[in-house]
Amino acid sequence: MHPQDVAQPSAPSSPAGPVVDVEQAEAALVEHYPRLVRLAYLVLPSGPGRGRRVLTAHSLVQRALPRGRVPAPVIPAQQAGRDVEAGYALVRLRVVRTALEAGRPLWRAAWPKRSQLPPLLPQVWGLTLFPRPGGADELALDQRLSTLSGPARAAYALRGLERLPDGDVRAVLTAAGVTDPDAALAEADRIPVAHRLLDSPEFDACSLRARPTDLLGRRRRVRAALVAGAALAVCGTLLGLPGDGWGGDGPAAPPYARNPAAQAALDPGRLTRVSPTAWKTAARTDFSVWPARGDGTGDRELLRRALAVWARPGGDVQVSATPGTPTGGPPGPPHLLYAGTVDTARVVILYDGLRIARYAEPKDGTRGAALDFARVDGAGRDAAGAVVLSRADGNVRYLTAPWVRGAAERDLREPGSGAMDLTLTGGVTSPLASPVLRPEPCTSWNVLQLTDGTGTALLTDLGELVPARLTAGRPGAARPASGAEALRTWAPFACSLGAVRSAGVRSVNAWAFAEQPLPGAPDGRAGSGAWVCTRAETWRGAGARVLAQFHTPGGRFGAVAATAQDVPACGPREPRVLAGVLWKSEAGSWYLLAAGSDDVASVRATGGVEGSGRGRLLTVRAEKGARAYLEGTVENGRPISGLR
Repeated sequence: MHPQDVAQPSAPSSPAGPVVDVEQAEAALVEHYPRLVRLAYLVLPSGPGRGRRVLTAHSLVQRALPRGRVPAPVIPAQQAGRDVEAGYALVRLRVVRTALEAGRPLWRAAWPKRSQLPPLLPQVWGLTLFPRPGGADELALDQRLSTLSGPARAAYALRGLERLPDGDVRAVLTAAGVTDPDAALAEADRIPVAHRLLDSPEFDACSLRARPTDLLGRRRRVRAALVAGAALAVCGTLLGLPGDGWGGDGPAAPPYARNPAAQAALDPGRLTRVSPTAWKTAARTDFSVWPARGDGTGDRELLRRALAVWARPGGDVQVSATPGTPTGGPPGPPHLLYAGTVDTARVVILYDGLRIARYAEPKDGTRGAALDFARVDGAGRDAAGAVVLSRADGNVRYLTAPWVRGAAERDLREPGSGAMDLTLTGGVTSPLASPVLRPEPCTSWNVLQLTDGTGTALLTDLGELVPARLTAGRPGAARPASGAEALRTWAPFACSLGAVRSAGVRSVNAWAFAEQPLPGAPDGRAGSGAWVCTRAETWRGAGARVLAQFHTPGGRFGAVAATAQDVPACGPREPRVLAGVLWKSEAGSWYLLAAGSDDVASVRATGGVEGSGRGRLLTVRAEKGARAYLEGTVENGRPISGLR
């Protein structure tokens, strides 16, 4: 457990050495080119093949030349027992860094680095180049090196080829971006360093043998490229011919496909529509049984623009999507939920079985059109209760499900204030204040209260198309947060919902898992603090956010004691939690207060605060700013760690 005021240490920065100009670096690179290429060849993985590995090694060394004057790293550059100039230390470091980058899988990076892509230069057409083969010992060493990670291969090569001691190897790896050089050295220890083998022709990427590539395959690829080029020229000519095309598509980008499936998805006449009573007899009640509503359901031009912009939004269209939501065009004719004029905009809401798409344009034109997406797969009756129709002047309007009988607005911060009824016109609510559109500080949190034939639900706007459901209770048995007890549980923690806005949240549950007597009051009557765990689940499954919060008597807001991302704690899979907070009593003394859920049998604090006790509560005297870690056991003996 990290108490709220514990800061994480920052990583130290690496010192810089003497400045090396490009001429000095070039002289070192040319002088030691064979050794640098051999070093790159050893660090690169063997997966792509020896020919690709050779060309990549040469490319990395040639691109190690800096573009101008740069500081050399403060790293000893001993090589075979003699000092090497700073220019060599610089280019060697750049070779090691890019070779490690080239060995990383492309899927680990949001955007691939140049070293991870095939080399542009050098290129050899029609030939395959590879080093001269060595003996059985060299082959066995290469096979064993292929089982090591990239940092471990680099450590092995720096030891054996550059003759660097472990301290200098550790410094080079750290400067090259390796996060755990000690682990790389330990992994490299599995293979004894063989200096003689590393100097053999097996690893000399400058002394090469040449063989032709696949001649028949090369001939087939040339023919296929000629045919593809001719087909592309014909298609470009046909697309450039004049014609009326699709007509008025508004701010959509130019069309890219005219196949029958794409045309069906963009045809307003083929939109899916259901009857207003379909939900009463359907096997499931979700967005698929919503009828089409609004005064624009017959406006084919508006529907055409919405479909065209969905398929190919132009550069002026503002596109947004909740995390994990694809933004591509519909796979087929989507389901029309709404089309009409709302406030100062024309709005179309569509559903394709996975996503809700909302197209909006100004009433007086199409400039400034917006396209928003939200993922809603697996939505049931509770999750398909409403969709945001518009936001204007700090207010929000909702389009509600056909089974909704009444709507109201209530302040989650004031559980006893009651609800104020909202007007429903064709399923559209009158405007209510949106909590995410109001400036700080948070003095209220207005939520939407919906009533149908089965009960009452609370929904909150988190800045997305679909509002999040609010529930309360033990994970696995949570119920809608519309009852009096649930409203009292939520009241001090309503403003913490701002921490999960725009995160694709599907539902948020508040679980009051413990009450803890407060120590240190002069009269011995300090009351009890309430521990509440809120868990925000997302539509995509991943990215759940957990907050452990503590509320003292008389306080208007709860304090966030711990946060966690993508953990099962406080959820149906792991309905237990342990958290702690540093708290100052009325008498001015500091305490560590820790509490667990009802199945926690013991709690222990270590680090800056030491203490333990049986049961799920722990109170220990502490110093201001102390750092502590919490551990505990549950009734079946399993360990549990404090939420961090």
